[in-house]
Amino acid sequence: MGDKANAHPGAAGRATAADHPASVRNVVLVGHSGSGKTTLVEALALTAGAVNRAGRVEDGGTVSDYDEIEHRQQRSVQLSLVPVDWDGYKINILDTPGYADFVGELRAGLRAADAALFVVSASDGVDGSTRMVWEECAAVGMPRAIVITHLEAARADFEEMTRICAEAFGADDPDAVLPLYLPLRGEEGPDGHAPVTGLIGLLSQRLFDYSSGERKEAEPGPEQLPLIEEARNRLIEGIIAESEDETLMDRYLGGEEIDLKTLVQDLERAVARGTFFPVLAAAPAADGARQGLGTVELLELVTGGFPTPLEREAPTVTTPAGEARVVKACDPNGPLVAEVVKTASDPYVGRVSLVRVFSGTLRPDETVHVSGHGLTDRGHEDHDVDERVGALSRPFGKQQRALTHCIAGDLACVAKLNRAETGDTLSAKDTPLLMEPWQMPDPLLPLAIQAHSKADEDKLSQGLGRLVAEDPTMRLEQNQNTHQVVLWCLGEAHADVALERLRNRYGVQVDVVPYKVSLRETFAGRSAGRGRHVKQSGGHGQYAICEIEVEPLPNGSGIEFVDKVVGGAVPRQFIPSVEKGIRTQAAKGVAAGYPLIDVRITLLDGKAHSVDSSDAAFQTAGALALREAAADARIHLLEPVAEVTVLVGDDYVGAVMSDLSGRRGRVVGTEQTGGGRTLVRAEVPEIEIGRYAVDLRSLSHGTARFNRSYARHEPMPPQIAERIREQTQDA
Repeated sequence: MGDKANAHPGAAGRATAADHPASVRNVVLVGHSGSGKTTLVEALALTAGAVNRAGRVEDGGTVSDYDEIEHRQQRSVQLSLVPVDWDGYKINILDTPGYADFVGELRAGLRAADAALFVVSASDGVDGSTRMVWEECAAVGMPRAIVITHLEAARADFEEMTRICAEAFGADDPDAVLPLYLPLRGEEGPDGHAPVTGLIGLLSQRLFDYSSGERKEAEPGPEQLPLIEEARNRLIEGIIAESEDETLMDRYLGGEEIDLKTLVQDLERAVARGTFFPVLAAAPAADGARQGLGTVELLELVTGGFPTPLEREAPTVTTPAGEARVVKACDPNGPLVAEVVKTASDPYVGRVSLVRVFSGTLRPDETVHVSGHGLTDRGHEDHDVDERVGALSRPFGKQQRALTHCIAGDLACVAKLNRAETGDTLSAKDTPLLMEPWQMPDPLLPLAIQAHSKADEDKLSQGLGRLVAEDPTMRLEQNQNTHQVVLWCLGEAHADVALERLRNRYGVQVDVVPYKVSLRETFAGRSAGRGRHVKQSGGHGQYAICEIEVEPLPNGSGIEFVDKVVGGAVPRQFIPSVEKGIRTQAAKGVAAGYPLIDVRITLLDGKAHSVDSSDAAFQTAGALALREAAADARIHLLEPVAEVTVLVGDDYVGAVMSDLSGRRGRVVGTEQTGGGRTLVRAEVPEIEIGRYAVDLRSLSHGTARFNRSYARHEPMPPQIAERIREQTQDA
């Protein structure tokens, strides 16, 4: 790693396809917004020779603004891939958004990567959402390392931040979260702040000086070695504790000097196994400099300590019909199994898919089978089709570098997969396969929209289809009860980006309208009604009379129609007509215009005319009878109640429960889940939790999660029901 004897020069110029999985590293950068992830990507690309100076991309003799990476990725709200070459390795750096609203992009990055770099700002520390992602990685055993940035900030303290990281990330073993280097500061400036100019390796006890803009190795001064002795001893003990050589600790405690090569090898193995989590420091290059502080050490950690794709377990694979299949892990010669981890639309080349190949080799212009689980509740269809692969490329900035192939373990952008969506599996057309999907967060913030004009209405359906194809965390709902088009999003920023894409990318202007909850009506007690529809206008008349009784039923009963007519007062052929008229009126509502539910309607009596009675007449009479019954009865307005579960840190349980009570919620129980978290269960009216996804994030500082599911409809408080009735009448 960075403590090895020599630094390796970056490999500049046009990249070629990787030829063996062992030469590929896939790493995802994780951290909250503002932690410095994208700046770190720029610094790594500069050190690796992918750019010729900070902010400029060099490719085939042309130079373009590096900021185009950010521009094309919608200012850090999407997963982006930046491949670099270093010391004979291809490193796929996956930069993820730091905003909680785009956790779907983060999960895609975790799926595509084999290891994670957690980027922590020395000035901001570790937030709750970053801790939650760390736990997700721990659950699947993903190797991790920590990079501390913003060391140039006033009061930035590397040692203190390392201690905070050990507390936040090393709950089971704080000694598994230790620094590999200590930063060295230069002379204090006029403001009293001493800039970080280099690093000292705790294992090699060598000095790496970046003050000239390039990394230079030197002997540390005699006054510097005592400063690292305690940290060095702790690091060595931490490495030895993870060593597979059980005699190593006894030898070390016995006074034996452990060989540096042995320590580095054991360190790399522990990092690759995901049992040791090194802490490093990094800073961007100064103007005119070639290398940013700590970037060489980071690249060496990635190539030497992070696992190869060969070390990742093969994904669970089945046939589209669900029959299990065994696929050898990361075999370039095996059956093709690849996954679309991101879908984007390019205005020039159309749909572009970022694909991770897990088995086999993907080549341009070949026909593959596209299989998808589908998310019908989110507007995504199941896929089971053949498609021809377009060009393969390796992106960077505005340039797309063509690839001849993409082997197992590598990532590539694929053009013209018009049916494939995020999460779909690509396999050989003769042997279709399907990968187990990764978990997608449930969008819980509703955004009701309508076309701004007739021209927009014509384009809306296609635009929405493309939007949800790119983003599986978004759910499209055509609500049949409220007649609204609803985009379910993860948060306000997610919703804003959706509207911006519709407007700028697909040319669809929409208006946001108030979201409507599906209310219902029911009878509070028994009531009777008589429907009389008698008309004579010179020609064929209309004659139908029916008498009904309405009584409430238990929740969930729907509408029950009972025929108790005797003596043929209503001819048998017209009884279905009465029922149809009643059900039609019930769907329209009888008080405030919401569907009527949970009642039994009994047809008791009626009258007919031998000539003037008809199907239409008795339908009208049935509707009139129901309206008359409602006019003489007390009608309850019913609201949907959701079962809500909130997973929240113990520090915020009281605030969450108080907030739920303020939303007319009933807390039905709490449950300790370990890790300092509590699961709160409650029943809350849905009309009160339209913005709960936003409010809960603010209330818990981004550390809580919640789920909701429909429970039932129940009567609304009279004062709220009356207000809604008034609003309905005014509308």
